[in-house]
Amino acid sequence: MPLDTRELFARLIQCEAGGEGDNGMRAVATVIMNRATVPNGEFSRINGGGGDVRAVITQPNQFVCMRESVGGRYNPQNVYNMSPTEEHYEIVDWALAGGRLFGVDDSLFFFNPYSQTCPTYFPTRVGVIHNRVGDHCFYSPTSLYADT
Repeated sequence: MPLDTRELFARLIQCEAGGEGDNGMRAVATVIMNRATVPNGEFSRINGGGGDVRAVITQPNQFVCMRESVGGRYNPQNVYNMSPTEEHYEIVDWALAGGRLFGVDDSLFFFNPYSQTCPTYFPTRVGVIHNRVGDHCFYSPTSLYADT
């Protein structure tokens, strides 16, 4: 049976940021919701022009946690192996109800650089560093993003 959107979202939050505490998980949820509501660029096309959270989550090659294999090897850190707790569902409900984490603002991209510093630009220059929350760097869209 396929996972409903709320369940999939909770599992993704746990998988992508479960070790980052409440703010880290809310930051990732904020990015997902930003992608679901951005009025232009790639994510607007993916979400059908507004609000399709599931399309954002399942967009190919966006979240390692959505992949059952990486580099030809089984990826045990995937949403299908997650067991969300009430905390993860509460964060998803908060995000779906319009909650956004201050400091993440309009960020559309995040990643863990496994370094003390965040690169200035998201790898393709469609994002510029906005903030860091825990181990993840968050990037706001540049003017190049609208053309994606």
